[in-house]
Amino acid sequence: MGWLGMAPLIFIFAIFYFLLILPQQRRQKKWQAMLDQLKTGDKVTTSGGLRGTIMALKDDCVHLRVPPNNIVVEVTKASVLQVTTTEEEVKTK
Repeated sequence: MGWLGMAPLIFIFAIFYFLLILPQQRRQKKWQAMLDQLKTGDKVTTSGGLRGTIMALKDDCVHLRVPPNNIVVEVTKASVLQVTTTEEEVKTK
């Protein structure tokens, strides 16, 4: 009787795991791998909306050159959301 009472809770937990938790873990791993592959010259977008080119990398921060005046800004690596350097741009250089 106790097992049948727990079955719906286990089923609901399984649904939450496969629909919410597992995809979030995959996104986190993909984002962390992207951060590990950052290099100078990559064009990135930060969570604050800054778009710039990486000039230098440190342990937990990145120096970005931001147009139009080529200002160098220091931001944390965790604020980098995506690398916008396309593979076509890399091939032409």
